[in-house]
Amino acid sequence: MKNASKYAPGFFPPENPSADWARRSRIERAPRWCAIDLRDGNQALPTPMGVEQKLEYFKLLVALGYKEIEVGFPAASDTEFGFVRRLIEDDLIPDDVTIQVITQAREHIVQRTFAAIKGAKRAIVHLYTSVSKAWREQVFGKSRDEVADLAVYGAKLCRTCAKLNDGCEITLEYSPESFTGAEPDYSMEVIDRVLDAWQPEEGREAIVNLPSTVSLASPNIFANLVEYILKNLGARKFVTLSVHPHNDRGTAVAEAELALLAGAQRVEGCLFGLGERAGGADLVTLALNMYSQGVDPCVDLSDLPAVRRRFERLTGMAVGERQPYAGELAFTAFSGSHQDAIAKGLKWRAEHPNIKWSVPYLTLDPADIGERAGADVIRINSQSGGGGAAFKLEHAYGFRLPKGMKHDFGAEVGSRSDRLERELTADDLHRIFMAKYSPKPYPLRLIDCHFERGGGERIYTALDCEYKGDTLRLRGGGNGRLDAVAAALKSGIDLDFKIDDYEEHALSSGSTASAAAYVGVDVGGKIWWGVGVESDIIFASINALFAALNSYIAGGGATEDRQ
Repeated sequence: MKNASKYAPGFFPPENPSADWARRSRIERAPRWCAIDLRDGNQALPTPMGVEQKLEYFKLLVALGYKEIEVGFPAASDTEFGFVRRLIEDDLIPDDVTIQVITQAREHIVQRTFAAIKGAKRAIVHLYTSVSKAWREQVFGKSRDEVADLAVYGAKLCRTCAKLNDGCEITLEYSPESFTGAEPDYSMEVIDRVLDAWQPEEGREAIVNLPSTVSLASPNIFANLVEYILKNLGARKFVTLSVHPHNDRGTAVAEAELALLAGAQRVEGCLFGLGERAGGADLVTLALNMYSQGVDPCVDLSDLPAVRRRFERLTGMAVGERQPYAGELAFTAFSGSHQDAIAKGLKWRAEHPNIKWSVPYLTLDPADIGERAGADVIRINSQSGGGGAAFKLEHAYGFRLPKGMKHDFGAEVGSRSDRLERELTADDLHRIFMAKYSPKPYPLRLIDCHFERGGGERIYTALDCEYKGDTLRLRGGGNGRLDAVAAALKSGIDLDFKIDDYEEHALSSGSTASAAAYVGVDVGGKIWWGVGVESDIIFASINALFAALNSYIAGGGATEDRQ
């Protein structure tokens, strides 16, 4: 990267910007959205959509709640023209939806554009002319006045055609294309001249759309430019200020959000950031950013996975796995510390359902947009921890592991995933868990036991078991049944252990209920774990003790060092 010196900033920031937008902390309401997928988005596809695909896409946008939809560049091709006519002639445009078409400032293109919308109830005609210094010098070879005259010429053509188009409520929109590469005062001059030609009034508004056709500067510069134009529009009424950011710098969403803080009222963009070159403003991300801040985005993204699938099928484009909100892994955590925080946050949320959403690492509830929540947010690989693995096991199979057992299980899971070099499913976790912690038939096996109450709170047991092939009948007493079984084992087997942790809970409800018990035994400062699952909680706890001791006796499995 030795050629940085051949580049220089290509933008013209306004002098002494007031930057009032920087003192505003949040967007209070959703803007007017204009979905431009069928024009800007379609132009960006290696294989553009055909009429039937565009029809399905149009219906998708309508179903999502977009009220302004740019449907094409009718003069660009017969397909584009035919699609607009199909929408109108087949009466496919809902009464509350306005279609938008785009045109250059050339007479035959303007006339073809207005011919395409004939018979529509309502339409926006979007005129654009490029105003940047680079375009004036390199493409047009024209002066500032000559380029401005071209914009006025196109504006007058559109105004004349609009008057002749009886029966259609037409809104005129103007974009100074390549706005970010033009001098602010010049952009303002051209906009003023176009608006003078249109003379917007009540019932006949105009839209001024500011496109970062090529994103040339950081988002704060774009916000300063938007604010500059807005303030210099002065008291001009019946004008809506719109923005159309592109993503060359990866900042289209930020540009749109800062532009809204600067006073923009409308945003043009595409689902999932579709658009030419690096794409444009992602309408999904913008809407859900607002939603996650408590603002109604006025579009329905409650089944985002279905929207993503239709988008990919119709466009042939893929939504990235880590795309904000929409990617298959957008809410997924593999990191152990992240998983632990999410698991605890979701548990806290379940205990406090009326508190505003604030779960660590999850900006919104995945269930609100049709994504699987709970254990599906946490996926397990070699980077994961015990908290995440235990959380996923609990959601899939009902086991609620003690804290110390989570660490032990996490070490085993991480090692197993590392060896297999793959992600582990919930079924994998269950197999690993049962293989490591459930009772083994050797060397220590329970045959039967009976209990009786002695004096006070003492419980006594007669225990039949098999140890290394020998059948033993042992007796012992303790403060509870599990304590009595432990005492009996110590009386007949040379095992120096103590029960360090014991927990139990029901796994299911009803007449066939089963219970899970977890026992951790301390042998020489190390903890060995076992689990028992039975319909009787007493036998579940005894089996868990036997499983923990078998792990110690066999010398296998990971341990927790008490030091």
